[in-house]
Amino acid sequence: MEEFRETIPQFYTGKDIFITGGTGFMGKVLIEKMLRSCPKVNAIYMLLRPKKDKTIEERLQAITDLPLFRIVKQTNPDQLKKIIPVNGDACLYRMGLSDEDLNKMKNVSIIFHSAASVRFDDPLKDAILLNTKGTLEVMKFAETLTNLKVLVHVSTAYCNPDYHVVEEQLYPPIADWRTAIKLAENDKYSDLLNVFFNKFSSYQPNTYTFTKSLAEQIVNEYKTKFPVVIFRPSIVVSSIDEPFAGWIDNFNGPIGMLVASGLGVFRTMHGDPEIASDYVPVDIAIKGLIIAAYKKVVENPVPKDIDVCNCATLNFRKVSYDDLVKYAKRVIVLNPFEKTIWAPGGGLTRCRYKNYLKFIFTHMLLAGIIDLALKVFTSHKPFMMKLQRRIYGANLALSFFVRTHWTFKTEHFQKVNDFVSFRDKEDFEFISYKNFDIDKYFKACLDGAKQYLLKESESCSRAGRIKYWVLIGLNYVVETIFKVGALFLFVRFVWNFYNN
Repeated sequence: MEEFRETIPQFYTGKDIFITGGTGFMGKVLIEKMLRSCPKVNAIYMLLRPKKDKTIEERLQAITDLPLFRIVKQTNPDQLKKIIPVNGDACLYRMGLSDEDLNKMKNVSIIFHSAASVRFDDPLKDAILLNTKGTLEVMKFAETLTNLKVLVHVSTAYCNPDYHVVEEQLYPPIADWRTAIKLAENDKYSDLLNVFFNKFSSYQPNTYTFTKSLAEQIVNEYKTKFPVVIFRPSIVVSSIDEPFAGWIDNFNGPIGMLVASGLGVFRTMHGDPEIASDYVPVDIAIKGLIIAAYKKVVENPVPKDIDVCNCATLNFRKVSYDDLVKYAKRVIVLNPFEKTIWAPGGGLTRCRYKNYLKFIFTHMLLAGIIDLALKVFTSHKPFMMKLQRRIYGANLALSFFVRTHWTFKTEHFQKVNDFVSFRDKEDFEFISYKNFDIDKYFKACLDGAKQYLLKESESCSRAGRIKYWVLIGLNYVVETIFKVGALFLFVRFVWNFYNN
């Protein structure tokens, strides 16, 4: 009965938690939520490796200095002392952990494994080592823990892209994960893996979805050794409420596309504008993660079957890519970006050739003009052509996903929310998300991107607004000249054709 069940904060009281991927978007929000809403957690061990001449302590300091942790710092700054960095790398043997760190973590009872490379264009070898072998090393570590209550593996809703209706279950393996790891660990097979990727992966769209599907098969082999949850979020985007609306720290996914549209550097993409985009606010996903671990232990603490949760929201609210662009255009008019380069715009087209022509004339031609102006009239280094090549590569990687519709079954995910008792509803309930004001949400998304990604002030300055309207006018003039010129050439061609 609910009234006799311990609350979620009580469940996490005194627990040692181990988190991989704590530097990622979801990982950082997970740590913040645990410190804020489960204040009596004992310790949060965070797997970190030195990077770019920074020690793990310096990297942790940089993370806790983010605006994300502002509320924790204001209300209970001592909570940050509970984050303990451990030097390691998930894809190394024993995660690269020292005996001292392994001994330090012997009382860990909950693991959240979210470390992964989310890049679609990683070489297959790298993706296998990071996403597949990394999962194996975490499973091996979990097996050594005598107090382990549950392990939550963060997968992706898109790891079975061949199934357009995705159930909350494991699917047959695409390839053998042991063979994949052996090949990836042997340097002489690196190029061979890339050459035979399509055949080896059964023609998966990219190395990310393929290696995440292999990782699920590894998790499945450990299901009888300790309780396991596979948590599959769809596209994770800006927060809706916690710790405040609009938090984001990367340009991935639809928010990045909207920012690029608002800056004027994104004009076209090959895809179906009517396809509904399945996205989930990061705070909804994190609440689901925390509750799923709690539910697994309270309801079924004996290792047996895997709980699989598709963390998706399309069943609650449908938003097409065309809708996303329209929302962005409405918001940008009210609060333009200071760094706007050209008039905001952009959209998706179903015709591959039309997209290619539009890319040449609205991306590359504009980029060439801007780079030439930078080189001739300023001391700034040209960058637009390089940026547009990156955008084109990203568009190619994303094209499959914006041309394909999936239906994600979410019965288990909804049961996770239903498991929240009345005492925990205020801090952890999340299905009320379906009743939110979508215009208000996307305004928060773009305002958050303005502050946290572009490092601009919350409101656009007067000079920024003037620049915005000047660029709108210039864009109108350029488009008019181009259309008139095209019409003139067409009429001239027809005239010459019939008079020769």
